[in-house]
Amino acid sequence: MTITQLEYIVAVDTYRHFATAADKCFITQPTLSMQIKKLEEFLDINIFDRSKQPIIPTDVGAAIIEQARIILGDTKKINDIINDHKNTIEGSLKIGIIPTLAPFLLPMFIGDYIRNYPAIKVEVEEMVSEDIIKSLIKDKIDVGIFVTPAKEDKIKERPLFYEEMMIYAHKDHELLKKSIIEVKDIATPEIWMLGDGHCFRNQVINLCEMHDLQHQELPFEFESNSLETLMKIVDKEGGFTLIPELATQYLPKDKLNQIKRFTNLHPLREVSLVYSRHYSKNKLLDLLAKSIQNIIPKDLLNSARGTIVEWR
Repeated sequence: MTITQLEYIVAVDTYRHFATAADKCFITQPTLSMQIKKLEEFLDINIFDRSKQPIIPTDVGAAIIEQARIILGDTKKINDIINDHKNTIEGSLKIGIIPTLAPFLLPMFIGDYIRNYPAIKVEVEEMVSEDIIKSLIKDKIDVGIFVTPAKEDKIKERPLFYEEMMIYAHKDHELLKKSIIEVKDIATPEIWMLGDGHCFRNQVINLCEMHDLQHQELPFEFESNSLETLMKIVDKEGGFTLIPELATQYLPKDKLNQIKRFTNLHPLREVSLVYSRHYSKNKLLDLLAKSIQNIIPKDLLNSARGTIVEWR
C-alpha cells in the first residue's frame, strides 16, 4: 500500500469518474486504474462499485477512503512543520464562501491578503453552505467562510465575527415609521426571501418561524439567490427583506434610512472559517483569520452583542 494509491482512491471518490480523477492527478487513466486495482488486490476487497454510474465506493471502500483522507491529511502536516520551521509562507489556498458574504466581505480583505502574501496561490469559489461542507469533506477546497454553527462532526469551526440581521424596507413601508420593531412584526407575507439552499434564508425562517407563510400580498412570487436583487425589488415593488450587517456598508447615504433594527432582540449570524478535521495548513489559516478580523469593525468581534440565530 502506498501514499500514491491512497491519493488515487480519494481522487476517484471526489470526482466519481476515473478519467477526471486521472486528469486531476496528472496521470493517464490506465495508470490510475492499474494502481487502484493493485491496492484492491492487496487488500482483497473491492473499493469501488464499477457497475454504478457515476462510480461509487462500496461500503468497506467508503470506510477505507475516509481513513485514507485522514492519512493524507497527516502526511501533509510534515510539509507544514517544515514550512513553520523555515518560517515560510507559501502554498495554495482554495476558499469557498457563501453568496450572502462574498459581495460584502471579499472586497474588504482579499486584495490586501494577496498582496501581503504573494507566495500563496488563492482560489475563491462562491457556493452555498451545504456545498462548502461537502467540498471540505472531499478535500475539494481548503477552507470555507460561512455561517455557523453547522453541527457537522467532520469539520471544525473558527468563529471570526458576528453580524446583525437587519431589516431593509421600501422607503414608504410602515415598518420604517415604527419606533419599536419586534421579531413578530416581520412574520408577514410582505417579506422577500432568498431561495432554498441559502443559510440566511433558513436563519430568517428560524427567526420568525415562517415555515407555512405564503407571499400572497406581494405583487409576484420570487425567490432570489442575490441579496442585492431582493433589495432592488423592495425599492421598486415594496415590502421588505432582511440583510446582513456588512451589506449596509455599501449602501448610499440616502438608503440608510431604509434600514431598521429589531428593538426586542438583536439577531446575529456567526461567521466562521470552517475546515476539515485533518486540515494541515494552520499557518495559512491563521493569516486568513487575522486578515479578516483586522478589517472588520471591532464591535462585530463581540458575540455578546446579540443572539446567534442558527440555520441548521
